[in-house]
Amino acid sequence: MTPGLATTVLAAGAPEHGGAVHYTAASGVFELSWLLIVLPLAGAAVLLLGGKRTDRFGHWVGTLAAAASFVVGLVIFIALVGRDSSDRAVSSHLFAWMPVNSFQVDVGLLVDQLSGVFVLLITGVGTLIHVYSIGYMAHDPGRRRFFAYMNLFLASMLLLVLGNNFLVLYAGWELVGLSSYLLIKFWEYRPAAATAANKAFYMNRVGDVGLALAIMFMFATVGSTNYEDVFGAAAGDMIGYGTITAVALLLLLGACGKSGQFPLQAWLPDAMEGPTPISALIHAATMVTAGVYLIARCAPIFNETQAARTVVLIIGAVTLLIGCVIGCAYDDIKKVLAYSTVSQIGYMFLAVGLGPAGYALGIAHLLAHGFFKAGLFLGSGSVIHAMNDEQDMRRYGGLRRLMPVTWVTFGLGYLAIIGLPPFSGFFTKDKIIETAFAKGGTSGYIYGIVALLGAGITAFYMTRLFVMTFHGRPRWSTEGADAKHPHESPLSMTVPMILLAVGSVAAGGLFIVGGTLSDWLAPVVGEHGEAHHTLSPAVVTALTLVVSVGGFAGAFLRYQLRPVAAVAPADSEVSLLTVAARRDLYANTFNEVAFMRPGQYLTRFLVWFDSVVIDGVVRGTAAGIGGLSGRLRRAQTGYVRTYALSMLGGTILVVGALLLVRAG
Repeated sequence: MTPGLATTVLAAGAPEHGGAVHYTAASGVFELSWLLIVLPLAGAAVLLLGGKRTDRFGHWVGTLAAAASFVVGLVIFIALVGRDSSDRAVSSHLFAWMPVNSFQVDVGLLVDQLSGVFVLLITGVGTLIHVYSIGYMAHDPGRRRFFAYMNLFLASMLLLVLGNNFLVLYAGWELVGLSSYLLIKFWEYRPAAATAANKAFYMNRVGDVGLALAIMFMFATVGSTNYEDVFGAAAGDMIGYGTITAVALLLLLGACGKSGQFPLQAWLPDAMEGPTPISALIHAATMVTAGVYLIARCAPIFNETQAARTVVLIIGAVTLLIGCVIGCAYDDIKKVLAYSTVSQIGYMFLAVGLGPAGYALGIAHLLAHGFFKAGLFLGSGSVIHAMNDEQDMRRYGGLRRLMPVTWVTFGLGYLAIIGLPPFSGFFTKDKIIETAFAKGGTSGYIYGIVALLGAGITAFYMTRLFVMTFHGRPRWSTEGADAKHPHESPLSMTVPMILLAVGSVAAGGLFIVGGTLSDWLAPVVGEHGEAHHTLSPAVVTALTLVVSVGGFAGAFLRYQLRPVAAVAPADSEVSLLTVAARRDLYANTFNEVAFMRPGQYLTRFLVWFDSVVIDGVVRGTAAGIGGLSGRLRRAQTGYVRTYALSMLGGTILVVGALLLVRAG
């Protein structure tokens, strides 16, 4: 046993509240949970500190570190499944971090039903992306550094989901922000990449402030940042409604920053400037899912405030529509997939905003999304790799025959995201739409219709992407300086794509059918609430399929049966909505007008105030004292007669003053 490592078990109680827990002793394989983080962290350290000496084998070190972490995670998960449902929350105490009088924060790791599935997703999909990167980054001179950053990212994300209190979670949260910044700006010699990294870093800081304030509220109110204490106080009505609503909204702000949700979604599409494997890692299985994890982990808090859950619902509904609309207008294949991520995370927020009826559905869609979105991004990378880094879909076409493996694997991910049966998206997205309608009342119909509309638009823009990329006539040249010679990718890239395609087919049914995932997560997020259906599930399923097929048919008729121009039409030739979508619905413009410009003006004013007023007062005081001292210095002549005359004059003045006082 590792020195200083004490291991305990949290036995979940009161599952209807999701999270009232108690400690009991445990041992065994769970003592190895620290290896989940240490293995990729050690890989990053070896690659960063080893320097050029590790260039030849650095990619293998990074990949093996990720794979070893996955193996450890799988062993621990199997052991977790073998335990009784009431003893599946295991917390490993590592060391005391901040012992200050009665306030003490211990660094520890929590392996339970929620963190267990996230560990498998992060390490499993992360390992496949590492393998894919061996081929994708084969000729990049910075490959060693790339794999080091990837390992650091995995370690950071694992710390985030495995932390057993909010401060450890926050440490992982900030490390994820740092490592994502390093990955997005990996090609820092490109101005767009450096700008995108800065944008992601700054916008994430906005959300991070919300999470930090929420933790401060918890400590001020409960006196602790431990999950056990905070969730117990929330479930036991020990926190006032106003306070718990404020904490929930601040947590939501942090979640919106990391998951790219409205109004902090503008950074996420720009993050496409990083290498494509990073796009898959950030946008599929890891960083953008952190916000959904945070809300699900804090289910006992959100369960106590309907107001905060309503805000989560509104943000999810607005974001999924924003992502869908903008996804229809872009021709950059990675930007379209990025906005599809914005939209799909919106579905997850919509689900967890529904409370106990939706927590498990949001996590199920998150897990399914991890498979099909990672596969789609890796497929797009395969196409970009074959097309000499060309990302404009209007210059693709006809790649189906030249890249059959990429076509099939990408196609399976495409069918999964648009939600056709029996692919994973059908099971997860359909249940979210059904549960939204089941919320009841006018709001239930609004959320249900928004989710239904999003399914149709998703089918449209993803069919547009698929057809423009793989079907129709080739719109690329085989001669000249811009010649393209597309070909299938090597096995190191296609094998991970095939494995992810299998998950795209099977994941949804595996998680949803029979309530498998909802039963598994019940001790953490609460029992799955009974839905009171205003529309029968069969009707909702039929509506979803009709809308999705309609979106597919519209895109097929427009982009398969009609020729696609190799150059996008000018703004004057398209609708105002398309123009707005091409400009991200003016989100960046709004941020510039509402925040950046006022911030610049405020900064300039503060600089002026500091230099003119503050420094002016300091310089004026110094100059006045200097001038006065210079004049006083002139009285010091060094002659005795001058000093005697001064003393005589002073004496006369004092005597005169005394005589005047007596006379008065």
